[in-house]
Amino acid sequence: MLDDTGKGRLVEARRGLLVIATAAFLVPFMGSALNLALPEIGAAFSMKAVTLTWLAMIYLISTAILQVPFARLADRVGRKRIFCRGVLLFSAGTFLCGLAPSVGVLLALRFLAGVGSAMMFGTSTAILTSLFPPERRGWALGVNVAVVYAALAAGPLLGGMLTHYLGWQLLFFSSAAVGIVVLPLARFFLRGEWVEEARPGRFDWPGSLLYGTGLAGVIYGFSILARPAGWACFAVGAILFTLFVFHERRHASPVFNVRLVSGNRLFRLSLLAALINYAATSGVAFMLSIYLQYVRGLDARQAGLILISQACVQSLCSLASGRLSDRLSPARLATVGMGISTVGLAGLLFLDATTPFAVVVALLVVLGIGFGIFSSPNTNLIMSSVPRAEYGQASAITGTARLTGQAASMGIAGLAISLYVGNEKLVPALFPGFMQSTRVTFILFLVLGLVGVRASMKR
Repeated sequence: MLDDTGKGRLVEARRGLLVIATAAFLVPFMGSALNLALPEIGAAFSMKAVTLTWLAMIYLISTAILQVPFARLADRVGRKRIFCRGVLLFSAGTFLCGLAPSVGVLLALRFLAGVGSAMMFGTSTAILTSLFPPERRGWALGVNVAVVYAALAAGPLLGGMLTHYLGWQLLFFSSAAVGIVVLPLARFFLRGEWVEEARPGRFDWPGSLLYGTGLAGVIYGFSILARPAGWACFAVGAILFTLFVFHERRHASPVFNVRLVSGNRLFRLSLLAALINYAATSGVAFMLSIYLQYVRGLDARQAGLILISQACVQSLCSLASGRLSDRLSPARLATVGMGISTVGLAGLLFLDATTPFAVVVALLVVLGIGFGIFSSPNTNLIMSSVPRAEYGQASAITGTARLTGQAASMGIAGLAISLYVGNEKLVPALFPGFMQSTRVTFILFLVLGLVGVRASMKR
């Protein structure tokens, strides 16, 4: 039984969970809804096939390269402060996206929204982990992940309907409206700042610059590997990232403690599993959205009703797996989940222009079961493998791994489309080339999934 103090802390933790989970709804809803609006946005701005991938890619890049620096800054000035400012910036950038007059402005505003997202998600998991004791942490993380997947489910359904009946601009306005609701909740319900003052010295601006430019070069270069400039960007990014590692080892107050990865085997393998799992699965919704609307001729609303199946199953499974990870081996649960996802990826290899929609839904359900079982236990493993003072860093690098995996997944999809379709508008004459790019994409995803299962088993 809990005493009055324990009950008060539990109430405070649950209120904090409400704030973090509501914020967690924002980004996946916008991302999954945006997939359904791509044809409408592409038509509005006369965008070509490869350019469409950059609506997601530029956001992922800005969020990925800034999560770790913002997490370290939050350790100094307060996680709540950075989190709230991130919500404000994300909401403002997203709202303005709905008013963008051109492709260039739209991409710039998506980058700005990604900066706000980095501030939010570089701190949110750390706040949540600080609020809940270890015996309740898996449940809390499971609820948070379930909300993410509920947002992924709502995105295709609501996004498809909004796009179909009211226009793509409403997607951006609705996400911004949720952000406006989150801000006062955060100020009222999050009672602490969770400042970690254990590390003396100035903020590591050189390390932040090396980290951001190196990671951006790797992600951007990978996304355009079909061109010679892609290999150059990738190589430069890899060099800068290597310099970052050497710099951090010598710095008295590093922006990221690289020994957290090199000296912690469980953390390292769990992080690798997350990176690979997102790289192997995140691009599926993007490719299927284009497949359903272009090749199969569905409208955004109809395609959304099919894509919603995966996210619904993920949401239910993540709730169960989060609670189970407090009692059973999280590593085994995560490995089983990744194995099931890999089975779903194998099934997608047989997709063609006449595949029954029921088969597509069934494969999405298999992917949803696998991903739902994997995500919460794997996050629990990561956050439980580090001391409390490193929660901010663990939260940020986990988010960076997720987003880097998502960017890599979109990069694989963009590369395949570049090779088999080119940067052209998708017309019926190019549909066979798109189907070939889809098949190649899913083959690469399957290979990644098999590697991820192996990495997860080593734990």
